[in-house]
Amino acid sequence: MSLRLRLSMATTVAVIIGVSTLGLSIVLGLFNQLNLYTLIATVAIFNIAQWFLAPYIVNSMYGVRQLEDGEKPELHSMVRELSARSGMGVPKLMLSKIPIPNAFAYGSPLTGNHVAVTQGLLSELEDEEIEAVIGHELGHIKHRDMQVMMFISFLPSLFYIIARSTLFSRYYGGRDRRDSGGFALLGGVSMAIYFLLLLFNLNLSRLREYYADQHSANIIPDGARKLSEGLAKISSSTWRIQRGNRGGMAVSGFKTLFISDPDRAMKDAAAIHRMRYGDDELVRNIVDRDVSTLDSILEFFSTHPNIVKRLRALSGRIV
Repeated sequence: MSLRLRLSMATTVAVIIGVSTLGLSIVLGLFNQLNLYTLIATVAIFNIAQWFLAPYIVNSMYGVRQLEDGEKPELHSMVRELSARSGMGVPKLMLSKIPIPNAFAYGSPLTGNHVAVTQGLLSELEDEEIEAVIGHELGHIKHRDMQVMMFISFLPSLFYIIARSTLFSRYYGGRDRRDSGGFALLGGVSMAIYFLLLLFNLNLSRLREYYADQHSANIIPDGARKLSEGLAKISSSTWRIQRGNRGGMAVSGFKTLFISDPDRAMKDAAAIHRMRYGDDELVRNIVDRDVSTLDSILEFFSTHPNIVKRLRALSGRIV
């Protein structure tokens, strides 16, 4: 990983922890400490339980099943080889029935690590591009991104619950009207801290995607090209498939897991859908696009990087 990316991630994590510490200090000064500690414990238990149970939820939401050893032997071989190159254990290989091309890594201490590919990915991408996508997902497992993002997401969720509890409910009953101003102030401060932390969390999520991209490029010969072509096809194919299914597909609940955000893919591919490009030409067409102010704003609120910036980073261009 480049020094620039390391510094960006370290700075983002430091800011998240710093803002959280400052925010908790302010909230402790405004709030009954015993009730706040109880709330912190409740949110922590909920987040940990969600982490442990997430694989079961993901399997149910996306129609995921494990691929047995005799199924898709070329995929099993690919995962074993890339896991060895990554210096890590071999995760369970899973298949999702959803038709959009995508892949995701997930797991918990109860289930172990999983790498899932969708039916759409297997039908839309070439073998070398699938290999690069799997390399990206193994990068998430190697870098413990699931654990990192679970820990970091606890902080904004805590302030959101505090804000909701003080602004919109009678959770802390028994206070007279003289306390209402203090609780309104507490709720407003907590909501502002939540929003600020959320933006930093989204930035960290985007940085982790760049990190996983670099992992794939490093462990696979010509990996940058293969992953670039795979990501470009995922964006263009997602637009086409989603456009043909006006009713929509429920794929956004855990979209932070995906190699490409399906919602972003719709926007990213809209400008390139009219023509049929060869692989190299498709990538060049995306890389050469201008990143508009609107693109930058949309990326600011996204879990995944803008596809133009992402492909430029893979090609070695500054983003």
